[in-house]
Amino acid sequence: MADRWLVFGLGNPGDQYFFTRHNIGHLLCNYMAAGKKFSSHKSRTEIADLFVGQTPVTVAKSKLYMNESGSPLKALADFYKVDADHIIVVHDEIDLPFNTIRIKKGGGDNGHNGLKDITRHFGADYYRIRLGVGRPAGPQPAADYVLKPFSGAEKKELDDFIARGAQATEHLIERGLESTQQEFNQ
Repeated sequence: MADRWLVFGLGNPGDQYFFTRHNIGHLLCNYMAAGKKFSSHKSRTEIADLFVGQTPVTVAKSKLYMNESGSPLKALADFYKVDADHIIVVHDEIDLPFNTIRIKKGGGDNGHNGLKDITRHFGADYYRIRLGVGRPAGPQPAADYVLKPFSGAEKKELDDFIARGAQATEHLIERGLESTQQEFNQ
């Protein structure tokens, strides 16, 4: 059996954040774990175990706020003995137009507080599924924008966008970075 992978969807806990742009990582985890029940883990995460092909995968959502994402992910990685090269962090990206996907390994945090905290615990050498949520129109601060619900037009495309993000995540696990970038980076 192949080594376990962790898919960690960034987001904030609480119903008020559920369908916000900042929680797109949680939404992708929910999609991947469809039909499975998330269970509470001592790492302060909710997890669901599944297989991608023959590879065991744990999808996880932190119970803490975005800027505290590193500690729960580190505890979960330590529990499963998973190194950074088998961690995929799924997150919102304001510098990509809505419905755009980019996959990469390593790099900066681009001001994303969840990535900053994860990088503090792991270094930058983990995989990222970057899901574009676009920038706010006008002078609205980015932090306010990502904490607002998706627009009506975005909601019409959201299910397909999340499904493509999940496909990219599974493709990365099964076929590696270069193949996934060629297939999904737009």
